[in-house]
Amino acid sequence: MYFVYVLQSKKDFRLYYGFANNLDRRLKEHNNGSVTYTTPWRPWKLIYYEVYPNKKDALEREGYIKSGWGRRYIKKTLRHYFQENV
Repeated sequence: MYFVYVLQSKKDFRLYYGFANNLDRRLKEHNNGSVTYTTPWRPWKLIYYEVYPNKKDALEREGYIKSGWGRRYIKKTLRHYFQENV
């Protein structure tokens, strides 16, 4: 199983889009500082994920999610979440 996920910083509410084969481990890595890029904005919370049976599909979806169209899709999909957590 492979995961495409979206994290939100509890510090400044920015979003991070990623890919992993172990979602629990990867979230812990983001929060314990193992991921250099995301360290300044810790802590992170998981706000969205999708599951894929193979790596190829998950990586393609991650690429889409990181595109402008994909970011718009995520914001539209999670609009109720953002309205409740402002």
